[in-house]
Amino acid sequence: MSRRVVRAASIAWWFLADWVYAVRRQAVGLARGQSAERYRTPPGPGPHRLPVVLVPGVYESWRFLEPLTEALFTAGHPVHVVEALGHNTGEVPAMAQAVRRFVDDQGLTGAALVAHSKGGLIGKHLLVHHNGDGALRHLVAVNTPFSGSRYARFLPGRTLRVFAPGGPLLVELASSTGVNGSITSVFSEVDPNIPGGSHLPGATNVCIPGAVGHFRVLSDPRVQAAVLAALEPLPA
Repeated sequence: MSRRVVRAASIAWWFLADWVYAVRRQAVGLARGQSAERYRTPPGPGPHRLPVVLVPGVYESWRFLEPLTEALFTAGHPVHVVEALGHNTGEVPAMAQAVRRFVDDQGLTGAALVAHSKGGLIGKHLLVHHNGDGALRHLVAVNTPFSGSRYARFLPGRTLRVFAPGGPLLVELASSTGVNGSITSVFSEVDPNIPGGSHLPGATNVCIPGAVGHFRVLSDPRVQAAVLAALEPLPA
């Protein structure tokens, strides 16, 4: 058996494991878990680190990101959840406005966004269109389709087809390079959902060697460490 066949079989296995993980996380999200309120006050006497606003991916509630949320919380970051996003099925500009309203309502200044997948597009849209006052200092995006996914054009519904390469949203965001220096893109070495990868020119790009998948990496300690490292140079 050739090495290419072995690699393809390995990726297929991890792809299946990735979707099994996603289904399990969705089930956990439907069950009653920790209140989002508790994550606003990290343990220990402080001083606390940079406040973080979570932005999940499409069809994900904030609970889908709980493994990453726990890592941020334990490291001392106050973590804020935008309940108004629901399962994030709205259009990117509308979801970006919802996050900005939350930031204003909570009086957050100098906060960072930590996002997954579609959430990274929402985060970049925020930096481009709704951050004239600098209230948001940085975006850490995990496995975000900045250049889209070639599979999106075959998927049902506008909610997913918006990720097709060449669409107006992606083209507009790609042309807005001025904010890329305020973005850290963390991504798997192989992401079956985003075969083109998540590399963003001008951003800090962190590829996790050997990581395979789109969802499961949220529980990967190496991904969590990369997210924390991106926030470390930004004092509260």
